[in-house]
Amino acid sequence: MTNIEKTDEIFQHFEKYIKLSSLLRKELANRIVLKSFKKGELIHNADTICKKSYFIQKGLIRTYFIKDGKEITEYFSAENEWVNSPRSFIQQQLDIYYLDALEQSECLCLNLQDLGFLFDHFPEMERYARLSMGTVFGHYMDRITSMRFTTAKEKYQHFCETYHEIYHRIPLGMVSSYLGIAQETLSRIRAEK
Repeated sequence: MTNIEKTDEIFQHFEKYIKLSSLLRKELANRIVLKSFKKGELIHNADTICKKSYFIQKGLIRTYFIKDGKEITEYFSAENEWVNSPRSFIQQQLDIYYLDALEQSECLCLNLQDLGFLFDHFPEMERYARLSMGTVFGHYMDRITSMRFTTAKEKYQHFCETYHEIYHRIPLGMVSSYLGIAQETLSRIRAEK
């Protein structure tokens, strides 16, 4: 697979937000690397600074942290989404997040140095970042509202709406961790549907 062939999906993603010049397409294609991860593989360890962002072409990746020896799921990312350890990637410092592949996953990887080059040489990339981050920010605000002001049943309903294309691919224990409710409670809620 050539660089141009592997980037069709990511080009379409970018073009939801900005117009890609032929030069920007070429630079993106030259800087993106195809990475494969096996199911269960650790993609990012919280003990390291995150220097890569992954655009998922196929698969499912979980972002989580560990508290008192227990994995707490923060969010899930699937096809046509970016994933990284956000604060670590942006601030270049350690944070609490791990990333692991819940399925065999194929990703396009862009490292921080190459992303910096693209921002420095293509002003439209800053527009892309601003517009795409608005979508992410909206998702986080909805999640916070759901976590703070809704019942367990409403939390699960919000989860199903948010992840409507992938929720059936996520193990029940990880869903209950994401929602902050006991697995038994979640099983009861699902049985009522």
